[in-house]
Amino acid sequence: MKILLALIGALAIVVAIVAAGYFFLGFYNVAAAIDDPAIVGWALPKVRDASIDRHSAGLRPPTSLDDPAIIQAGARAFAKAGCFNCHGGPGVTWAKFSEGLHPDPPDLKDVANDEPRQIFWTIKNGINMTGMPSFEKAGVSDKDIWSIVAFVRKIGTIKPEDYKAWTAAP
Repeated sequence: MKILLALIGALAIVVAIVAAGYFFLGFYNVAAAIDDPAIVGWALPKVRDASIDRHSAGLRPPTSLDDPAIIQAGARAFAKAGCFNCHGGPGVTWAKFSEGLHPDPPDLKDVANDEPRQIFWTIKNGINMTGMPSFEKAGVSDKDIWSIVAFVRKIGTIKPEDYKAWTAAP
């Protein structure tokens, strides 16, 4: 039994050394222009989702996210913060540079049904190594972030002309 445990330990050490060499000697390609290896493409979304779920636990909106005034304020905050540059918006295409981000910024209609707390946490804190910034660090208040959450949850139902009217300069 001791020999088996020693072999397992030795194998673990060899694997750790090879993995460290692979990453720290530059063999892993960090270019955004290539696809991730399958294991990375599988693991990172799972790690991201588990992290967001854990860290957003207990967050609650301070008010109803279905209030039309909150949704319209969210549209204005979304536009002011520049979210449309990467994610587009109703009747607005994303900026050309966002096509070079890796991973691609999600279509917000695909995340609209996520838990509000998860959307809030993601906007507030950002996601490391994805191009998604922390809007808290960019100076966006929690109140505005919650209004953006309200907007994102309804983004698939908002007409382009409404979005344009809500975000037009006064």
